[in-house]
Amino acid sequence: MVYETSGTCSRAIVVDLDSDHIIRNVEFIGGCSGNTQGVAILVKGMKAEDAIQRIEGIHCGEKSTSCPDQLAKALRLALEDM
Repeated sequence: MVYETSGTCSRAIVVDLDSDHIIRNVEFIGGCSGNTQGVAILVKGMKAEDAIQRIEGIHCGEKSTSCPDQLAKALRLALEDM
């Protein structure tokens, strides 16, 4: 699934979940390369629900969202589509 982000430097997030809700791959389009690569690697192999619990609500500076928070939103949508 491709999720178009809002309020962050990244423009989109590509998310791949398997049928057991395990995150198989995450790719951020745009954003701070080191940070987004780090987040993507850390959540790989994790259950989507666990990742959401850990990263949802993270802010970036004074912004009300962040790349990890946007990933949580993408994961929620991906779970709804399953």
